[in-house]
Amino acid sequence: MSEISFETALNARVEEMLDACTRCGKCVEVCPSVAPAGVADASPTDVISGILDILRTGEGPEASGKWATACVRSGECIKACDYGVNPRFMLAMARVAMAKSQHELPERRRQGLTRFRDLSRDVTILSRLQLNGEVLERLGQKTASAAIPAEPPDFVFYTGCNVLKTPHIALLALDIMDALRVTYQVMGGPTHCCGIHQLTTGDVEMSGRMGSNSIEKMSHSKSGQVISWCPSCYVQFTEATIPAIERQRGSRPFEMTPFLRFLRERLALLVPQLSREVKMRVALHRHPGVAGVMEAAEEILQAVPGIELVDLQQPAVGLQSVNVGVLPAFKRELQRNELQAAADAGVDALVAVYHSDHRELCAHERDWPFRIINILEVVGESMGLHHHDRYKELKLMQDAEQIAAECRDLIAEHSLDPIVACTVIAKGLLGDQPLPLK
Repeated sequence: MSEISFETALNARVEEMLDACTRCGKCVEVCPSVAPAGVADASPTDVISGILDILRTGEGPEASGKWATACVRSGECIKACDYGVNPRFMLAMARVAMAKSQHELPERRRQGLTRFRDLSRDVTILSRLQLNGEVLERLGQKTASAAIPAEPPDFVFYTGCNVLKTPHIALLALDIMDALRVTYQVMGGPTHCCGIHQLTTGDVEMSGRMGSNSIEKMSHSKSGQVISWCPSCYVQFTEATIPAIERQRGSRPFEMTPFLRFLRERLALLVPQLSREVKMRVALHRHPGVAGVMEAAEEILQAVPGIELVDLQQPAVGLQSVNVGVLPAFKRELQRNELQAAADAGVDALVAVYHSDHRELCAHERDWPFRIINILEVVGESMGLHHHDRYKELKLMQDAEQIAAECRDLIAEHSLDPIVACTVIAKGLLGDQPLPLK
């Protein structure tokens, strides 16, 4: 019996959820996107019924289309469903259905390829403006580092792509695992893509091909587990690609665990390493999209001696900052309010978890009376580990030509085109600023 296609396996999951959904509307009622998307006046039952229509035909009521497009992937809908349906996955597939109804496959494939090439260019250049070849090798960005080791490691550490723009975060994760005596192989970057850009443009088979290829490379650890950093990649793999592959092949390739949940599971080993007092009053920038990660972040911060954790009483919305970008005005309001709340609370630092949060927020450090740092910087400081935040240093310059001049030695070392590098700096670094600086 031949193996079914990836798209057939994915569609079978959609059909099961169509059958299980009762159209109760609870997922719509709890969604933080409803009001800013302008569909608060629509009946929740009508909105979810329209999503089922879109999944079946590619078309549905305007309010349902708006809701699907405005999904920030907070995951509140998953917790609200009593029938085992994953509404977040349904909305992702509704967007796929709408893309298919709007464009033929060649155009969808072209869009996915363009997005992937843009991502690959930006990640490659921004990482190489900060790192030499030896450090890139450590982060799995050289051919030799992608080879299967003779002795399988305990885990594969999957970075995703975009954290390589802020490499100090990924490097701290590796140092922490070294301190815990965990063996690992690092994989990630554009050569290990999760296929999310292909899925969002409606090229399902290409998304499956890319995701399956990456999964095959990652399926070589002793534990059968992959530790992941990027929340977007985590959702793509665990809610779309891995379940489809499991249907295709009859077995699950591996389990995937977010890095902070991995650390919390080993808190008894981590705490003795937290030997230095970090005297800071901090607030946690929160995104609830991956279950348990923010709770793990709180627990880890509270284990650091000297840390006082302050709750700013601000909404926690979205999978990570970049996902809230589908509602730009709402996103700016959230960020503005949080920065003001952090100032009013007198914190020493606003602490983010994910890389896109750091990219979007870090330059605001110039204008506010507190630092903006990543949680692993706090953990690292207590453990005696440090990596300089070169990304923030460059971004605070706020001048593309000055940044390029500052990085001229690495531009030469990696044989980068200076004009392309300057373009990426202007758009991909300085332009990554949803809430303008003062």
